[in-house]
Amino acid sequence: MNHTQREVHALTELLETIADHKYVLGDRLVEVGVSGPNIEATLAAIAMAQGELGHARLLYNWCFDLRGIRGKKAEIYGQTGKAFTSIVNVNNWITLIAALYATNLAIDIVWQSFLQANHPAVTSRIQKLIREQQDHLIYAKSWAYELRHEQGAIPSRFAQALNHTVNEVYVWLTEIEKKEELQTEGYLPMNINLANQFKEQLKEVAAESLVQMN
Repeated sequence: MNHTQREVHALTELLETIADHKYVLGDRLVEVGVSGPNIEATLAAIAMAQGELGHARLLYNWCFDLRGIRGKKAEIYGQTGKAFTSIVNVNNWITLIAALYATNLAIDIVWQSFLQANHPAVTSRIQKLIREQQDHLIYAKSWAYELRHEQGAIPSRFAQALNHTVNEVYVWLTEIEKKEELQTEGYLPMNINLANQFKEQLKEVAAESLVQMN
């Protein structure tokens, strides 16, 4: 694999991972979102499911392009196995919101770093995705804040669910930082610190004492 191929391979792997996260989130938003705490939450979850699945398809097709696959794109019937375990295991409203918030926050940080690097092959592809994702992030953040300040056992259950996703996110972002190919090719800025950005932004919702990053 030559120099250019390594950079493109690293970008493809990153985009495919994000696509997997979004594919599974879309699936869980349908499965679990229908049992939301009220009709507004349920309808919003179903609408967001279509958005997440649509983003996943766009990213998978982008990966096909990067791999040189021309013509009609293959049908997408499932993720490639890179989605966080905490997303795959979502089975109730609390775990759904925890996974939706932490994962979309992390993805947004990655997208914003792409914009900062301003690589022409990337920027034009993600601007629409970023705009559309903001509604998902605002929704998840609002519900995360509400669960964090609920009565009874809900805050601790939410903190536990959030920790499961946060720990996976933190490892993932740290791995991205170490991908020199993404920085040398100019896909991402040099010496980025995605994990610390995530940790700082997470504080807006989660009390630092309730979230541990291994």
